[in-house]
Formats: sequence, structure tokens, C-alpha cells
Amino acid sequence: MTIRPTSLEKRRAVLAAAEEEFLSGGYDTVSMDRIAARSGVAKQTLYAHFGSKEGLFLQLVTAMTEETGDRVHADPLAVTSAGDLPDALHRLLSRQLDLVLTPRLMQLRRLVIGELGRFPDLARTLAERGPHRAIDILADVLADLDARGLLAVPHPGQAASQLNWLVMGQPVNDAMLLGDASIPSAAERDSHVRAAVRTFLAAYGT
Repeated sequence: MTIRPTSLEKRRAVLAAAEEEFLSGGYDTVSMDRIAARSGVAKQTLYAHFGSKEGLFLQLVTAMTEETGDRVHADPLAVTSAGDLPDALHRLLSRQLDLVLTPRLMQLRRLVIGELGRFPDLARTLAERGPHRAIDILADVLADLDARGLLAVPHPGQAASQLNWLVMGQPVNDAMLLGDASIPSAAERDSHVRAAVRTFLAAYGT
């Protein structure tokens, strides 16, 4: 079914308003009335499209995490020889780390984890649309590089998980637990990603 442009515009307006409301005040402080007023969409339309506040929050989690993943992989990995791998993987994984460490996405993750007891589907959606999806896409990239003889990756899924968490593990964990002030600088992120790529290629390079 084709979604009319006006419906897409309303959806974008609602999700933008929901992001502002949820991330600034937390789940319990948000009301559908305020989201309707902020987005300029009738409350009846809000309920017709999203069902409930929980349904709206679920859609927001999905949209924000999928948008991040799409931006990470917007440009194909340009590799024609093994010599291209260090810089190509560095560019890809630096883009991923930079996007995930944005304060808005960190705040969303903290909020979802805080609501885990009440709404486990939210955390499941964040995991599936965020890190699990990123690892699956990276596994396909590594499998292609293996098939072309540029890497030796017998188990792409396992290798992708290792590479993903070599890059994401400490920076994301620190940001989650210690707050946005702990997000490393651009130079620190660059050095961290390069070291992770070197470690990965030492294990899987041909």
C-alpha cells in the first residue's frame, strides 16, 4: 500500500515531536496530548497511526536506530585490493562509532534500558534494529571480502561481532554509564578505530 505524502509528513512531524518529548523528559512525563500539540497532528490521528504511547515509543526507537544504520552503510565499501582494507574499514567503522555516540542516540539507549522491566519489546527492538542489524550487515561485507580472497573469514558472523565490539565496546559502554562528557574526542575515536582495525586484520588478513 502506498502511503500518501501527507501521511508521511504527519508521521515525520509526530516522530520529531516524540523524540523531543521522550528524550527531554523521560517516558512517564510524556503525554499524547503534548505530542499532538507539538506536531500539529490531531490526537485521534496519533492513536490511529500508533495505537498508544508505548506503540509510538516503539516506532520512535525503530526509526532512530534504522536511520542510524542506514547512514552508516549509505556508501558502499570501496575495496579492490587487500591494501585498501585498513582505510576502508576505518572509514566505515568510524562513521558507525560517530553516529552511535551522538548524545540523542545515547539518551535513547539509556531511556530504553531504564524501561526494560516494563517494556521488554523496546529493548528487543533496539537490539535487533541497532547492534544486531549492524553486525549482520558487517557479516555480509566480510563474507564478500572473504569470497574475493581479500580476507580469511571462515565464520563471518562471529568475525563481524568481534570487529563490531572491538570498535564499539568501551566507547559506547563509557558513554552509557558515565554520560555524554565521557564521549571520546574525534582524535581519540580515530586512534581507537585504527587500533581495532589493525587488531582485526592481524587475525583475519590474508
